[in-house]
Amino acid sequence: MKEKFIKSTIILLIGGVITKILGMLNKIILTRYLGVLGTGIYMLMLPTFILFMNISSFGFPVSISKLVSEDAKNNKRLIFTSIFFVLFLNIFLMVIIICVARFLAFNLLHESRSYYAILAISLVIPFSSISSILRSYFFGKERMGPHVISHITEDVVRILVIMLGVPFFLKKGVEYAVCYVILTNIFSEITSILILFFFLPKNFTLKKSDIKPSRIYLKESLSISIPTTATRLIGSICYFFEPIILTSVLLSSGYSNTYIVQEYGIISGYCLPLILLPSFFSNAISQALLPVVAKKYKRGEIKSVKKKIKQAIFYCLLIGFLMTIFLEVFPEKLLLILYGAKQGVSYIRFLAPVCLLQYIQAPLSSSLDAMGLSRANFFSNLLGVIIRLVFLPLLSLLKIGMWSLILSTSLNIIVVTLMNIKQVRNGLKCVY
Repeated sequence: MKEKFIKSTIILLIGGVITKILGMLNKIILTRYLGVLGTGIYMLMLPTFILFMNISSFGFPVSISKLVSEDAKNNKRLIFTSIFFVLFLNIFLMVIIICVARFLAFNLLHESRSYYAILAISLVIPFSSISSILRSYFFGKERMGPHVISHITEDVVRILVIMLGVPFFLKKGVEYAVCYVILTNIFSEITSILILFFFLPKNFTLKKSDIKPSRIYLKESLSISIPTTATRLIGSICYFFEPIILTSVLLSSGYSNTYIVQEYGIISGYCLPLILLPSFFSNAISQALLPVVAKKYKRGEIKSVKKKIKQAIFYCLLIGFLMTIFLEVFPEKLLLILYGAKQGVSYIRFLAPVCLLQYIQAPLSSSLDAMGLSRANFFSNLLGVIIRLVFLPLLSLLKIGMWSLILSTSLNIIVVTLMNIKQVRNGLKCVY
């Protein structure tokens, strides 16, 4: 078990490094093609994209990974039951997106050029949902290779498609280019699905009973996925309302729409991707941690569970600390090399130390999910969101510009991380 956990972690780390490099390359290409204005529009509607993406999968990737790792069910039937439910949900979401897209763009985001991009989300979500469900099967089996290869291929396809199409659509208008960027996810997700199908076992055969949805499996999956989805939705809803609240309050305080779009683009498109660069490491650890903790916790091996969680936190903090020092010393050079800009240095220097706590949220959340404590994770995120959404408008009224966003984000990170630490400790104590 120990060797398998280490092997899985190493595979995910190597894949994480490659996909993070490709992801950064993708962001660099995007920001250079779209410019500050295009990047700002993309970042303004990105919370809406993430919100619907999280709803579309409905937390099934986590529940499938956990249930498959326990190896007590017909995994084929479990997957097909999940796919049928998720696709039905996706059709419903597609209708909602089409109906509310204009209102979101014109009345909430106050950016009419995001309208087509929001409509494009409806076409992406089914492909993303199927891809995430297939990945979760391999996670449950602790086969990280297919996940890594599909992710790398997906990123390469996305970069190529963006490079080929964005310059063409920019000639028609920045709103068409941003819409095209969203649609590129269809090509990348289809590629990922095909790769994952290729790695299914050679003896993978289907019977009629495997395809037939199971109410029992659905009920058990929902018992895990609902609190997981609620947790993600809390973060996504906050992220969704963030630009809406920020734009409304800052506009009423006398700031121009151009300033808001550009500064929000700098923070979301330049600063945060740099600061959260070590997140690939913490995500790799948390993905490998979930099936291991789930098995050991179910067997009552609490000492081993504690050891794994402590190791995960230590390694995440170590990498995060080294990255923080680098960001504090060389923020201008990093911004110039990666984005060809110097804006956002003060934001980076303030947020980098705070985000040390952000790096350990992923393994803590995975541990709570593995121990069946997804509800506890939900409540800590709920508290963090309430604090963030309350302080964001209050601080914005002080006319400190985008520092209201920086400060409210910092409070959210601190509260959620400390609450998760407390909940993991309580969860381990309750076993005795």
